[in-house]
Amino acid sequence: MATTETSYRVLSLPQEGREGDGERVFIPLRRTLEIGAFGAGAMYQARAGEEIVNEHDELGPGADKQEELYVVVQGSATFTLGGDEVEAPQGTVVLVQPETTRKAVATSDETVVLAVGGRRGEAYRLPPGAELYDFFEHYNAKDYVGALEACHVALEKFPGNALILYNIACMQSLLGRGDEALETLGTSVEMWPKFKENAQKDDDFAPIREDPRFVELVG
Repeated sequence: MATTETSYRVLSLPQEGREGDGERVFIPLRRTLEIGAFGAGAMYQARAGEEIVNEHDELGPGADKQEELYVVVQGSATFTLGGDEVEAPQGTVVLVQPETTRKAVATSDETVVLAVGGRRGEAYRLPPGAELYDFFEHYNAKDYVGALEACHVALEKFPGNALILYNIACMQSLLGRGDEALETLGTSVEMWPKFKENAQKDDDFAPIREDPRFVELVG
């Protein structure tokens, strides 16, 4: 855990990973250390051969076009960057631009990768996905009213964001507001068509899954 002093904080990434829930653990450094100037997190993977950085770019509706710097703090990994494979032993630094798809697989047990991100030339702000942290806390507690309220707070910061709208539609569906859910989901998938695939398998839409309008919307 973090040790708090008046001017600094200290924690051990390997220890945080070992004490986490599961073999692959995300360590929320920005939130844990109350960092305000930049985004920072770390990934711990207990087993070689397993994913440590999930495949993504920084252009989707949950992202904010950040540059990302990855540092292999412990162990080793193979990064796949836009189709190129890069071996990354301990001490390797990898800078990835927003449009580049990236993922990494640990090649040693107990690998730790630090990630730092921010938008070039602009002050740091939480990306849309991170703004949904409170939403997920409410959602995991099955407090769907609170989760919906948290989504609307995030939407004020990112008006029209497809990810936030998608989650609003999920909550509307679970709360029995089917017509609203269909309208909101329609706006979301119009902006980000890939969400059609998510909606097809998402249990949050079970209450409206048989509605012909839902079937027409997501295929």
